[in-house]
Formats: sequence, C-alpha cells, structure tokens
Amino acid sequence: MAMPHKTVLALLVATVLAGCGGRDDVTLTRIRHTGNGPDEFSIMPGKPLQAPEDYASLPSPTPGGANRTDQNPLADGVAALGGNPAALTAGAPSARDGALVNHATRYGATANIRQTLSEEDSEIRRRHGRVNILRLGPKDDYTNAYKRQWLDAYAEERRLRRNGTVTPSSPPPPK
Repeated sequence: MAMPHKTVLALLVATVLAGCGGRDDVTLTRIRHTGNGPDEFSIMPGKPLQAPEDYASLPSPTPGGANRTDQNPLADGVAALGGNPAALTAGAPSARDGALVNHATRYGATANIRQTLSEEDSEIRRRHGRVNILRLGPKDDYTNAYKRQWLDAYAEERRLRRNGTVTPSSPPPPK
C-alpha cells in the first residue's frame, strides 16, 4: 500500500520543523537524564548511625545543614589518601601555600578567569551545539566543538626533545 504524496510531504515537513526546535541551554553531550523520575545515580545512602562518645559535645541541630551521617565522597577520598578534608572548604589558599601561589601567578593572573571561561564556553556551545541537528551517527558534538583546541601530547614531546629538553618516556602513540 503506497502512501499518498501529501502524507509523505506532511511527515517530511513535521520532521524538519521538529529538528529546528530551539533550545535555551545548548548541551554538547548526549548523556543526560530526560525523565521526571529520580536519577538513581544522584541518590547517596547515608553513613551508618553511631552513638557519640559524649552527648554534650554534639552540635545543636541546624535545619538544612550538614549531618554527621551525610556522605561526602570528596572529603572521604582526601582523608583516605592522607590529606586534610577541611582543606576542601577553605576559601583562600593557606599561608603555607604562598610559595606555590606566587610561582603559579608569576606571569600574572586574571581575576575573573572563571567567568571569562564560562562566557567563552557558552559561546562555543552556542555556535557548535546545533551542528548535528538530525543526530546522524555516533559523533558527540562536544568532540567536534573542541577538536581544534585539543593538545597533541606526542607532538609536544617531539618539540621538547628537538629543543634538548629531557622528557620521560611515554607509551607509543595509538595506531
């Protein structure tokens, strides 16, 4: 049974119009949660309850505040590796990191670099986010948008070696 030409034309027009739908936030990756239900990866079970050694030393409850049984994977990871989890919440670098900060900013530092990078990234995502409208093929738009900014580690290694800089050995380039 053949479809009438008007039906085929109407389906084609509907498909083209659906592909031209506007999006406010242009995201380049296609891995996202699209349903209204819970995201099973965002649910983190609490730590087991423990009786404190001294009930008088417990802090007063703060609604909406942190709880002793709340998971904090970053702090737990820092503690497991022998670091200080309190350093994650520190706003400014500590005085003992002054030499590191001075060395990192020896050529100058932009005060609002995070905002500048966010604006530049928004512009790149806006320009390249609608490239693959029909979603043909397995390509990811993020790869296409940032491909020109990728660094070639092997080319940099060759450049440094030509200049006489000693570099550690590295695995052979992928074929």
